[in-house]
Amino acid sequence: MIEEYKQIPFKIARSYWIYDVPGGEHRGGHAYKENEEFIIALSGSFDVHIDDGVAKQTFHLNRSYYGLYVPNGLWREMDNFSTNSLALIIASKPFTLEDYIYNYQEFKKYLE
Repeated sequence: MIEEYKQIPFKIARSYWIYDVPGGEHRGGHAYKENEEFIIALSGSFDVHIDDGVAKQTFHLNRSYYGLYVPNGLWREMDNFSTNSLALIIASKPFTLEDYIYNYQEFKKYLE
């Protein structure tokens, strides 16, 4: 079970799935100005790399009963997807292109 303000620390505005990622590929490579996320490995496994502009951490997700909360203002990348992996992403904001920062140097400037 997943409920907003219980397991998820925000109001849920949207959800989406990442699946059929070919071996060696990655997803993400961006930060959000406002959006927060909660990432769950529903099937298989993958790595989530989080970067706050100073320190980097990697989280290996491989259980459907664990999730990773990613606050806004962090750079996020995902890779090392196993065969038939399925990632569920729960987001706090509707999709808007203006919320994304796709360039790492722009992300570093945004943090200043």
